[in-house]
Amino acid sequence: MVSPIGLLKRYRPKEYIVRYPRAWSGNFLLYISGSMASLGDALHGYSQGITAGFQVQPNFMQHVYGIHVSEEEMNMDEAGVHVLLPAVLVSALTLTALLSALLSAYISDYMGRRMSMRIGALIYIVASVIQMFAPNFQGIIVGRLIQGFGTGILSTAVPIYQCEIAPAKRRGMFISLETLWMTVGYSASSWLGYLFFFEKRNDDSWRGPFGIQALVAVLLFGWSWLLPETPRWLIANGFKNEAMWTLADLHADGDPTDPEVEQSFSLILAAIEKEQENGRTAPWSDLFKTKDGMLRRTIMAWTAQMFGQLNGINALLHFLPETLMHSGFTVPQALFYSAICSISYLLGTIPALVLVDGCGRRPFLLAGSAALALALIIIGSLRLCNERWPDRIDILGGAHGIVASMSVYFAVFASTWGPVPWILSAELFSTKYRAKGMAVATVADWLFDFIVAFWTPPLLEAMRGGYYFYLAGFCIISWIVVYFVFVETGTDTLEEVEGMFESVKSAEVEECFGVGDDGILDLRRRRHVEGTEQDKEEQKEKEEKEKIKIKDRAKAKAKAFLNWGKGKTPATPVAMTPAATHVSRASSIREFFHGRTLGPLGPFHHKPANPHFFAPSQVSLVSVVEEAEPEPEISRKQT
Repeated sequence: MVSPIGLLKRYRPKEYIVRYPRAWSGNFLLYISGSMASLGDALHGYSQGITAGFQVQPNFMQHVYGIHVSEEEMNMDEAGVHVLLPAVLVSALTLTALLSALLSAYISDYMGRRMSMRIGALIYIVASVIQMFAPNFQGIIVGRLIQGFGTGILSTAVPIYQCEIAPAKRRGMFISLETLWMTVGYSASSWLGYLFFFEKRNDDSWRGPFGIQALVAVLLFGWSWLLPETPRWLIANGFKNEAMWTLADLHADGDPTDPEVEQSFSLILAAIEKEQENGRTAPWSDLFKTKDGMLRRTIMAWTAQMFGQLNGINALLHFLPETLMHSGFTVPQALFYSAICSISYLLGTIPALVLVDGCGRRPFLLAGSAALALALIIIGSLRLCNERWPDRIDILGGAHGIVASMSVYFAVFASTWGPVPWILSAELFSTKYRAKGMAVATVADWLFDFIVAFWTPPLLEAMRGGYYFYLAGFCIISWIVVYFVFVETGTDTLEEVEGMFESVKSAEVEECFGVGDDGILDLRRRRHVEGTEQDKEEQKEKEEKEKIKIKDRAKAKAKAFLNWGKGKTPATPVAMTPAATHVSRASSIREFFHGRTLGPLGPFHHKPANPHFFAPSQVSLVSVVEEAEPEPEISRKQT
């Protein structure tokens, strides 16, 4: 019986077909490919938004939860829905997404990045149709479980694709496109949920959003046939000529002779050939070995995704309308202000797009952790005030103050902990390890997404506003971990990032930073060694140029002086000064001809009256002439 891995190997692509028009080559192809691939994240953001809106939809509760509840009862927080029902609805997707994230590593390695996205989109189409026509809660859960497989594959493949097609200087921006599109999806679903809420006559209020989700998945599936494959995957799988042309189409308007394209191709080829010396793909166990800092990379990727969830984003997103309703808003108001918060969430991605490549990854995470902790403390304080003094709901803005604080939280998260963990996870691993490393990071994301989604309803029920202080504590812990563990990866090409973690043994480095292969020194080690070697080369080159200048100057002055000694007037006067009467040693003569001993009135101002003035230094003069390689007809005797 053939194993799944054997099937993937058997059906690995034997040829690479380009379907996009060559007229698209250049920035248009680069940006349209990055944007359309990000539709996979838009689907996930859209899914988050519609499930959040369903928690306050009376029609949905009647058909799915089997509970007849009026809008007035919901406004009074008397819906009677068990806290585990929304927890199961939200978290069901994350379980299968976790499993498929591991599977997607093999699909990406053997079948390609764009094939992974194609499969994920197809699964999304099937899942959306099932949920759209689901008759009850069980049908919705089946659709959510199937959708989770597509979500897990897309959440692994899209960041890898973005990372591998992006130019080095814009890599952070390209991966941040994922967060932009995810927030676009969430914002769109929030406004659709608000509009569909008023369609109470039939099931369109909750079935309609699933139909729109299916249409977006169809668009991604169709576009995946036009996407170019990543150059790194092409080289790793033997399509070297195709990789060169793809690089040219993405980065040089289709010109394969462009110097940057040639350099990028050479770097990628050399790095992949080195990786494949021990096999084309890497075993999972290699991710947990200390060699070349692999364990440290895995820890960084895992903790980045872990804190991306524990910092509280999905605790707020999945249950936002319900949370606002409990803060004092009616159901329509809660849906409306949820849509307002989604706009803040969307606009918050702009700083990351513009600044993350210039400022680096670590500063964004550190600033984000601090700002998120402060926002959560304010949200929790306002919730506690509203719960303790419900008749004073206008304290610090009351429910509107909570909306404002949540808007700030979403904007900060979208700029920092939203995109940066995905950027780090894609950058940390080389081509050979990237699919599996990204899979491990994605597993962390879905695992803690499941934990947060499952524990939030019961903890909110028990702790109320105090729950936000609990989340703020995780933000503070994340700041500490980033400060002491994470390194900056945003200033180099992917091949250079790989060099940051390779073991560097240098006496100079050990003297400056200590002995050993601790990965904490990776960036500083490499840059110190490169800086030291570069400084030496520059100094050596500078000295050589200075020597050539000195010889040329000495040759010219010696020749001019000899002409003057024969009674010839040089076309260009020679530097003669009264100070020369005191010159008797060869070193002083050399300095004289180098222009270092000038008279008080400057060069060329005095012609010595004594014809024997230069007699004591004839020997030194000859040595200078010989060093300056004079013309053959001039001999010492003539001098």
